[in-house]
Parts: sequence; C-alpha cells; structure tokens
Amino acid sequence: MFTWEDLLSGARAPVIGVVNVTPDSFSDGGRFLDPDAAVVHGLSLVADGAAVLDVGGESTRPGAEPVDADEELRRVVPVIRRLVDALGTFPDAVPVSVDTTKAVVAAAALDAGAVIVNDISAGLTDPPILAVVAGSGAGYIAMHMLGEPRSMQNDPQYDDVVGEVADFLVARLAAARDAGIESEALMADPGIGFGKRSAHNLELLARLPDLAERVGVPLLVGTSRKSFIGTVLGDVDPTQREEGTLATVVFALDHGAAMVRVHDVRAAARVALLLRVMEESAA
Repeated sequence: MFTWEDLLSGARAPVIGVVNVTPDSFSDGGRFLDPDAAVVHGLSLVADGAAVLDVGGESTRPGAEPVDADEELRRVVPVIRRLVDALGTFPDAVPVSVDTTKAVVAAAALDAGAVIVNDISAGLTDPPILAVVAGSGAGYIAMHMLGEPRSMQNDPQYDDVVGEVADFLVARLAAARDAGIESEALMADPGIGFGKRSAHNLELLARLPDLAERVGVPLLVGTSRKSFIGTVLGDVDPTQREEGTLATVVFALDHGAAMVRVHDVRAAARVALLLRVMEESAA
C-alpha cells in the first residue's frame, strides 16, 4: 500500500512536478501534448529533483471545457506507462500520479503503473473513483474546488474561506476512508485558485497551520504560476511568475504544507532542500 510517510521520509525535496498532456493548460498548454515530448519533460523534472510526477490529460484552468474519458485515456495512459518503464516502480523510484476526476481513467492509469490519484473534485465528479483507489492501495489527493472549472471563477463567495475549505476536506477525507482508502494514503489540497479570489488564496496561505491541523493528513499546496501571483506582482504572462511562485513555495512549506506542486521543479526543489537544512540547523 502506498503511504505518504514512505514518500516524504525520502531524500528528495517535497515537490510534485506537473506534466500536462493537454493543448490548453493555462501555463504550458500544448507544449507536451505529444507523448514523446511529455515523457522527455517528465524525466527532466525527475532530474531536476521532483519527488512525484503528476500527469494530467484534462485542463482545469478557469473556463476550461471538459474532456471525454476516451480522449483523456488516449493522452495520459501511454505517457504514464512509458514514464514508469523508464523510472521503475515505487518505492524504489519516483512515483507517477494521475491528475483526473474519472474512475475509468484512474483505473487505467493505475494499471499502467501510477500509484497516486490526484482528484480535483475530491470524489464528487465520479464517486466510484474512491473505490478504484481503495482497491489498488494507491495514494489519493482530495482537493477543494468551488463549482467546476468552466464556472469556478465567475463569482466565488465565502463567509470564512479557511473554515469552509477545511469542512469540505474533512468531509471528503471521511468519504474516502468510508470507501476503504487508508488514512496513511490520504493527502488534502486546499485548491488555491480553484473557485477563489486573490484574497481567498492569500488567506488560505496565511492560515495554512490552522488548515493543516483541521484536516489531519499531509497538506499539498499548488500555487505555481496562479493568477493571484500575477494580480499581486502585475505579471500577466504565467511563465513570468516564477519568483512569486518560489515565495509561495517557501511560505507554504514553512507554514504547514507537506508538499508543493509546481511547473519549475528545479528552483522549487532547491529552495525546499535549503529550507529543510536551515530548519534542521535551527532545531
């Protein structure tokens, strides 16, 4: 059975590298749609220090249109299979994750060698995905999203964003356990940028310790190149938001996040490792 403790106790930095096999992702859409390019990119992220590769075949940017299961399978399964063949199997090699909300895609990806399912809907889009994960002994990441990608940024409203996100994640983690997923295999993600205004994202980051305490499982934070960084720094082009991303990576890891999910792995892994050394020296 996959456990996050096994992964997080390793020597690699707590960084998940993004492999988008899509034509329309907000930061690198189309660059790695070709399977050969996606595999080369994934292997380069491992060389840069990624502890996990997260392969996704459906864009989840604001306004994105859904992709049917057949097309998503066509995009991700060959890439996952080739990455696993090149890297080897966990725990002896960097594990591969599939970023999907669909049970059939999760099942095929796990059959191809993935050992983690990263579900931005926390099991609400396709509830059988929880049983698929449970039956395989895979890791599972449950994320908070308000609404769905096509409309999530239209007018997101919260009375208490941290409390409401925490309540949602606690409930979805309970559903995952009820489906048979072991607690040690669970990770939670507050869903930065998924149905949140800039102020909501900043408040979630500021109160990460409260959120981590509430959810009771390792916390993943994905801020990479998100629009709130552009709002704060005035960077319109997502690829120009790396300095802002690094600031949020350090802040998140220093305030309760167990892992971060990024596009530029090398920089994030280096700052994460240095942060670890400084924290150990200060202990």
